[in-house]
Amino acid sequence: MSEHVLELLDICKSFPGVKALDNAQLKLKAGTVHALMGENGAGKSTLMKCLFGIYNADSGKILYNGEQTKIASPFEALSKGIAMVHQELQPIPERSISENIFCGRYPTTLPGIVDHRKMNEDTAELLKKVGLDKDPTTKLGTLSVSQMQLVEISKAISVNAKVVIMDEPTSSLTKGEVDKLFGIMRGLRDQGVALIYISHKMDEILQISDEVTIMRDGKYIGTWPAKELTTDMIITRMVGRQMANLYAKRTNVPGESVLEVNGYSSTNPRSFKNVSFKLRKGEVLGVAGLVGAQRTELMEGLFGLRGTLSGTITYKGQTFKCARPKDAISHKIAMLTEDRRLTGIFGVLSVQDNVAIASLNKYKTLRIMLDQRKIDELVQENIDKLSIKTPSPKTLIKSLSGGNQQKVIVSRWLANDPDIFIMDEPTRGIDVGAKYEIYTIIADLAASGRSVIMISSEMQELIGMADRIMVMCDGAVTGFVEGKDMNEEKIMELATRFGTAAKEA
Repeated sequence: MSEHVLELLDICKSFPGVKALDNAQLKLKAGTVHALMGENGAGKSTLMKCLFGIYNADSGKILYNGEQTKIASPFEALSKGIAMVHQELQPIPERSISENIFCGRYPTTLPGIVDHRKMNEDTAELLKKVGLDKDPTTKLGTLSVSQMQLVEISKAISVNAKVVIMDEPTSSLTKGEVDKLFGIMRGLRDQGVALIYISHKMDEILQISDEVTIMRDGKYIGTWPAKELTTDMIITRMVGRQMANLYAKRTNVPGESVLEVNGYSSTNPRSFKNVSFKLRKGEVLGVAGLVGAQRTELMEGLFGLRGTLSGTITYKGQTFKCARPKDAISHKIAMLTEDRRLTGIFGVLSVQDNVAIASLNKYKTLRIMLDQRKIDELVQENIDKLSIKTPSPKTLIKSLSGGNQQKVIVSRWLANDPDIFIMDEPTRGIDVGAKYEIYTIIADLAASGRSVIMISSEMQELIGMADRIMVMCDGAVTGFVEGKDMNEEKIMELATRFGTAAKEA
């Protein structure tokens, strides 16, 4: 009898122009948390999708409880006791929480008759386990991203799985929610469940894992007990080289004010209110705050995605009303949204289409004709400039890693030559190597005289990249920190200062 509940042996998987998995390996013991690590594009998610039946491996074997098995679909995986919490959420927003959790396997009273009472009762118990205080009948689309993540975790728990795959489950969670999740994971581990945990957050990996497997370029690098590893050792084995600095060197010198926001308030009384700040030319302005601080909502309001009740925006001395994104774009403002998959990329389109789509008006030759040669040149120039790893400009963007998708979105806006970039969680779900590349892009933008507003939930990231940090709490700006005051203690003090607004610094 094997000591491993699950073994993935010599798994290979290719897509057009890309060998995603090259004899990948993973051996999983019951009652352990096994971290799977690697840069974006290393093959982690692809390997898990082969295990979960989303992809069919080209070759290799899967042994489950010592016996060779084939998993042709997610339904088959679930029936075998294998569940997966996906990195990219796939909610059904117009249905209830309970319907999302039990979709495809509703409890019934008679054939074809759903037992809503039992479904809601079971959902209430599951939500209690993950610490989500919501009515099971609540429409999923009204929840925040972090709350939807907890619903996904509840779904995985609901099948009484023996193997649970968690692909970046903490990417949208607060520290308190992460602590709750780790409590759930430890409880499952104590019950003999084997957990595969994918994350780029080193401190979490070392905190929760028993073993760590590292992949690079679709290949298996090795497996080690977590207690024998350090952050530096993990990074070196992930990227195949030493990394002296986590953050890019910045040479920018902030200049005069280019954007002034005064008394900005949302039409939603529970959202941002009376916000004022200035943004300087060539400045990286960090925006910090806990979940619910309304950072994203504020930036969406500035970009014309949300209604505003009062306040003014002044760009280079000219005050304008931003009622829709077109108004922001015409004033040289660009925005990278928080949810890359939902509101950033056009997944069914190519890399080329995603780069060019915001600037097609520049390439009109006749009213309905486009200069394809110039578009090809634009796209190739951006692929080269930002080192976008793609087999071809014609490759579908959804097949790229998260870091490369993010670089494509940056390229899209660069084609419009903006002065101001709003970046909402630009490194969310991106590995340490790709993060450095995004940081380098931000540093280069600031050095070229462009201004960047960077929202991040990682305080060290803001401290490492920002010239100043604006802190929000409960929809209000509670303070600004810079220089020697840019430390986690000061940021947390301001991030928990409910009901206190700060004057613009």
